[in-house]
Amino acid sequence: MRIALMSDVHANLPALDACLAAAARLEAESLAFLGDLVGYGPDPEAVINRVRPLAEAGAIMVLGNHDLAVLKPTNNMNAAAAQALAWTRARLSEASASFLARLPFELRLDDLLFVHADASDPAAWHYVTDAGAARASLSRCPARVTFCGHVHVPALYCLSATDKLISHVPVTEVATPLLAQRKWLAVLGAVGQPRDGNTSASFAVYDTAARTLTYHRAPYDVESVVQHIRALGLPDSLAERLLEGR
Repeated sequence: MRIALMSDVHANLPALDACLAAAARLEAESLAFLGDLVGYGPDPEAVINRVRPLAEAGAIMVLGNHDLAVLKPTNNMNAAAAQALAWTRARLSEASASFLARLPFELRLDDLLFVHADASDPAAWHYVTDAGAARASLSRCPARVTFCGHVHVPALYCLSATDKLISHVPVTEVATPLLAQRKWLAVLGAVGQPRDGNTSASFAVYDTAARTLTYHRAPYDVESVVQHIRALGLPDSLAERLLEGR
């Protein structure tokens, strides 16, 4: 089975649609969304309306920190994120808020774990940005392969049979074998707000039979989303980040 993995959509509908179309072309048979459907972007209601039928059809969905923050305001966001969340909160339908409220922090499927942030404490929203954080996550997680997002930059780590941590730099469109004798942590890039210098939407596909993971990019009309953000009066920094991929 090929699972298309998407994280950090951040209310960017054109980016989501580009990834869904690319996943269909790659013949993905299942979908997994690793949190942060909302926040930052201009289309929170439309994004949830797009993914809700997918969830009803069996797509994996977990909660992200922005998803939770739109339901329960927090002081842990920067000014631009907080402004976008307040704007989102005022426009999200009761049905969409209820959908977000039902999402779990993590979901296990056989030897695979799906979570938004560091799996050692999913509700703490720790970022996996280096080898130390990756080891902490892998050491406390029983799953053979963990998929997470939150960082907006693709990365791949594993623990060898001798407990050696190995970091990999994912290469787009190149399949990486996730060897069965190792434990793996795959950090996805962002669908809706990439921060690795590439403006195209980022997603990945895991092949459960071949045990390979391939990172992909899906170009979309970034400028249209930038104009939408500005027209709605959301912080201009959120538009600039899309233009820069940062």
